[in-house]
Amino acid sequence: MEKWFNVGKIVNTHGVRGEVRVVSRTDFPEERYKAGSHLFLFQAGSKEPVKLTVKTHRQHKSFDLLTFEGLDSLNEAEKLKGAILKVSEDQLGQLEENEYYFHEILGCTVKTIDEEEIGEITEILTPGANDVWVVSKKGQKDILIPYIEDVVKKVDVKEKVIIIEPMEGLLS
Repeated sequence: MEKWFNVGKIVNTHGVRGEVRVVSRTDFPEERYKAGSHLFLFQAGSKEPVKLTVKTHRQHKSFDLLTFEGLDSLNEAEKLKGAILKVSEDQLGQLEENEYYFHEILGCTVKTIDEEEIGEITEILTPGANDVWVVSKKGQKDILIPYIEDVVKKVDVKEKVIIIEPMEGLLS
């Protein structure tokens, strides 16, 4: 069974030549939306994704504006509103060392360097300089772990385990 990863949502049309407004969910818009790249369109009520080829890409305000080959009118673009754009697992690129895709981090168990289990990563926040991992611990308040070298000591996405060295006050 093929795995799919969300890269954006078509929220509206833009102009009369088939351009759509996309709220992007990718860290790599230049790569995902470059002319000639393939995206898969998932629409509510449709069983199979539709393969699209990007014709043009530009940014406007907080949106990515795309056109697709074979879709050249406002009427055709209107039908795409609300659809989700995804890529398949084999379209994911290699990341640098100590960089991870969100799907690799979500669900990981967090332990201290002393092997004390803290909980499971349920969400990733991206507020600014570094990501913050939300760790849920049964019956307790969520713990926020900054993804920085001083705290995160080891990430093993294959075993789904992350080892941290908590700074003072982090776990209380």
